[in-house]
Amino acid sequence: MASLSTKVKLYCEANSKVADFSRGTGNVALQNDSDEKGDYIANWSVDGLTKPTDSQLASYDTAGNTVEKNNTVRATRKAAYGDIGDQLDLLYKDIVANKLDTTGEWAKKIKAVKDANAKE
Repeated sequence: MASLSTKVKLYCEANSKVADFSRGTGNVALQNDSDEKGDYIANWSVDGLTKPTDSQLASYDTAGNTVEKNNTVRATRKAAYGDIGDQLDLLYKDIVANKLDTTGEWAKKIKAVKDANAKE
């Protein structure tokens, strides 16, 4: 199940608004009272947009799951790509070897990372 913050972000984006969760200055405050009821919207002040109902938020669950999974994939890819300096070194070596195509070491590495960490 997608997190409440992800569903709120999607709801706002679908209505051309931005959810700002910054403590003290944001337009949305989420809270969890540790009462096993989970997170809820404690404060809503998104200009020109009414606070979403539970059913409106539930409608973003599938899309929210996709967003969260893809965010995890992006973070995994970023770590697997390695240091940008190392990537540039691979590119330089491929340029010198005249391999700026799919046979180059950089392209092979990037493809392997993407294949191992596919997005939805």
